[in-house]
Amino acid sequence: MNKRQFATAVAAALVLSAMAAPAAAQQPLVIKFSHVVAQDTPKGKASEFFAKRAGELTKGRVKVEVYANSTLYKDKEEMEALQIGAVQMLAPSLAKFGPLGVREFEVFDLPFIFDNTEELHKVTTGAVGKMLFSKLETKGITGLAYWDNGFKSFSANKPLKTPDDFKGQKMRIQSSKVLEAQMRAVGALPQVMAFSEVYQALQTGVVDGTENPHSNLYTQKMHEVQKHVTLTEHGYLGYAVITNKKFWDGLPADIRGALEQAMKESTVYANKIAREENDAALAAVKASGKTQVYTPTSAERLAIKKAMVKVHKEMESRIGKETIEAVYKETAFDPTKL
Repeated sequence: MNKRQFATAVAAALVLSAMAAPAAAQQPLVIKFSHVVAQDTPKGKASEFFAKRAGELTKGRVKVEVYANSTLYKDKEEMEALQIGAVQMLAPSLAKFGPLGVREFEVFDLPFIFDNTEELHKVTTGAVGKMLFSKLETKGITGLAYWDNGFKSFSANKPLKTPDDFKGQKMRIQSSKVLEAQMRAVGALPQVMAFSEVYQALQTGVVDGTENPHSNLYTQKMHEVQKHVTLTEHGYLGYAVITNKKFWDGLPADIRGALEQAMKESTVYANKIAREENDAALAAVKASGKTQVYTPTSAERLAIKKAMVKVHKEMESRIGKETIEAVYKETAFDPTKL
C-alpha cells in the first residue's frame, strides 16, 4: 500500500468511526440483577418493577436485565459473582451476610425483636439500617434497600400455644445459630434443612414442624402436611438489595440518582405486595380447611416471647451488644420489663 492509499484508508476509517460514535453513545448501560426465587414472588415482582422504573427514569440510558430463579448464579455463587463484578445487583436474604463475615445482620433473626412492621421499618429505613449497610463496604458491596418478605408463624402437627408445647418437637430451621438458640430456648430440637426438602420432611415425619411467613407456608403447600399453625409473628424474614460498590461509585451522578429513585419506588412496591401476598396466603390456608389456624392470646404470646427473648443476651457476643441495643433504642424495647 502506497502513502496515498494509506491516507485514504485512514480517512475512511475516521469517517466510519465518527458515524459509529453516536450509535455507540446511545447503547444503554446494562445492569445484571440476579436472584434465586421465582419471578412470580414479591422479590421477583419487585425486581421487575425496578427494571421498568430504572429504564423510564434514565430515559433508556440504563437497561436492567433480571435473572430470576438462579438462572445466572445459584444461591452460594451469587455473592462472589457480585464482588468480582460478574453481576451488578442481588437481593439475598439477610441471613446470607453472616457467612460473609458481617454477623451484625443476624440481629434480624432474633425472636420477637420486632413486634410489628412499623418497628421493623424504623430500623431498616433509619440509622441502624444505614450502619449495617456500612459494614458491607469493606467487602466491596453497597447496600441500596431492605425489602420485606414477612413475619413468621409456627406450624406443627400439635397445637403450639405455650412454651411447654414446643418441648421435644423437631423444628426445621434455615442455617442460623440464632434460630438454633431460639428453638432450644423452648426445648425444641432444631433441624437445619434445605428449604426445598421441607415439604417431604413434614409429610414423612422427619420433622414435626417449622416456621415461615404465610406466603411460604401456602405456596410450598406445607399447610397440607401440618395440622396446626400458630400466628406468633415471632421472627422476620427479609432481603437486602445490594450492588457492587466499585460499579455503583463509578456511575454518573445523574444516572445513580435516577436509580436511587427507582429503588425507593421499588421498595414501597416490594413491601406492599409482600404484605398483600402474606395476607392472601393466610386467608387461603384458612379456607383450605386442612390446618387449624390459631391466634394466641396476648398472655400466650407474651409467655413464648419471654421464653425466647433470653436468646438476645446469649447472642450478644456473636451479633454485637451495640447492634442489639441500637435496635432496642429504635423500637423502644426493654427486655427487662417483660
